[in-house]
Amino acid sequence: MTATTTQPTLLRRALSLPQAKIGLTLTVVVVGVAVLGPWVGPWLTGHDTTGFAGKPFQPGGIAGTDGLGRDVFTRFLSGGLTLLVYAVLATALGLVLGAVLGMLAGYSGGRLDSLIMRGSDVLLSFPQLVFALLAIAMIGPEGWLLVLVIGVTHAPRVARVARQATVAVKDADFIRAARMYAMPRRRILLREVLPNITGPLMVELGLRLTYSIGYVASLSFLGLGIQPPTADWGLMINENRIALVVEPWGVLLPVLAIAVLTVGTNLITDSLASAASGTSNTGKPNTAKEASA
Repeated sequence: MTATTTQPTLLRRALSLPQAKIGLTLTVVVVGVAVLGPWVGPWLTGHDTTGFAGKPFQPGGIAGTDGLGRDVFTRFLSGGLTLLVYAVLATALGLVLGAVLGMLAGYSGGRLDSLIMRGSDVLLSFPQLVFALLAIAMIGPEGWLLVLVIGVTHAPRVARVARQATVAVKDADFIRAARMYAMPRRRILLREVLPNITGPLMVELGLRLTYSIGYVASLSFLGLGIQPPTADWGLMINENRIALVVEPWGVLLPVLAIAVLTVGTNLITDSLASAASGTSNTGKPNTAKEASA
């Protein structure tokens, strides 16, 4: 009864675009550094993330030392994993919550639709970073709070996209057939609606992940995210910015890693959007052969 899902076709079409291959390569490189770095770093440098490696801001080794004499390269290799975990968890929370609310609003309509959307409007009226700063200032810089705040502030934006996509398919023939057979609403949403709105949701997934990376790094830079002495890319930028001219690697390495990761996820997201809209990265419609791949 379910209409044929477009997810495999969408992924294949997106990954066939040159920009998607570039974005995937950039993302895999940075993710590989973040995941393997905590184990490879001490082996390469002979130092751990908190151990004394030399005088403060002293050139030497691979990237010198920071303001407390710790090895910059070791901390760089170990500083991306926590950021990625928090960003992925916050994105997953926002996507799931927003998709559920958006599908309920779009499929049900009426008062429930108005209630969910007006609640989303209220949450959207608060800038995400300001909302996060307020919550962290009240409760403290806890990891779970960071994930919760970023995820909740993503949800209204995802809900709008999910609602729009649900409204577009809720009167389709296969949905009417499911209603005719008295299928419960939960099964209709999960088995009939959700597989047919994965395209817009996957685009939102890439966008929200990019924003989550930026928010986690920004809050750590402000001292309201991941706390010292934990190695973190956003925190490293704050710790080493006072010696940018003397010993720049403590700032440049994490900035480059965050920038490359952001560019990579943006390229993948653009490819997903192009594939979902049926156009290639040149702006031309995909051929019938590509659509049936």
